[in-house]
Amino acid sequence: MADILCMGEPMLELNQQPPGADGRVLYLEGQGGDTSNAAIAAARNGASVGYVTAIGQDRPGDGFMALWQREGVSTDTVLRRPEAPTGMYIVTHDERGHDFTFYRTGSAASRYRPEDVPEAAIRAARLLHVSGISQAISTSACDAVFHAIAIARAAGVRVSYDTNLRLRLWPAARAAAVIHAAIAQADIALPSLEDARALTGLEAPDAIADAYLGMGCPLVLLKLGAEGVLVARPEGRVLVGGRKVAAVDATGAGDTFAGAFLARFVEGADPVAAARYANAAAALSTTGYGAVAPIPRRAAVEALLAEPG
Repeated sequence: MADILCMGEPMLELNQQPPGADGRVLYLEGQGGDTSNAAIAAARNGASVGYVTAIGQDRPGDGFMALWQREGVSTDTVLRRPEAPTGMYIVTHDERGHDFTFYRTGSAASRYRPEDVPEAAIRAARLLHVSGISQAISTSACDAVFHAIAIARAAGVRVSYDTNLRLRLWPAARAAAVIHAAIAQADIALPSLEDARALTGLEAPDAIADAYLGMGCPLVLLKLGAEGVLVARPEGRVLVGGRKVAAVDATGAGDTFAGAFLARFVEGADPVAAARYANAAAALSTTGYGAVAPIPRRAAVEALLAEPG
């Protein structure tokens, strides 16, 4: 059984490339989905990982099965649905950064239900990782995540929650209510500063950390982008600075951070040391295009950490 189980929706990715000399814009095909990316990041950094989802009995679904098998991510808890497709999204880039367009209505993962949750696998794991997107894609998927969290908590399995707020998927008030209800039951919260500001109405990182600690989550890692991450616990907090790299695409940076952090955390690393490691992994993931291809392996992360600064 896997030590880390990630739960959510994987999606076929089409990522916009720089225009060619003739002005044409081409798209690079890949695989994405926040918790799938995190699962792959954790596996590439040494963890035993499995994925919990439903995908279509289609070619994108076949592609994911092959991807996870190559990456060493267990597919024992992946359901195949002949009646529903695997979702898809398009990434475009401009001077403001990257933007996502999703095509997931009626996807296999959006039809996931509480009765589909693999309870025995969750009880056997050491950590369950879920996200706001895992819950935003449908009411049944939202309920399934809450059921999975309940199973994990009853079994003494830690829960990690990444906000990954997508307001195109659900109204802001519902998003805040659901995400905060889940974080109140989590052992690790992984909000980004942008998400947290939208969800809490607060601006200052320390105030946001106080709010999430106040919900009962004992470990908050507030992701600050290139500035690093604020690691907050009831007994104190540490700002772990980011690593400077030649970034071209931040599509999967937050997911890489989550997976790399969890890989080190379940090994027994202190949260600050795990966050420093995850910062380096996330920075390296921005040096290539797409969500999966640039996710670094441990040797590359350790090499970056060995460099000054």
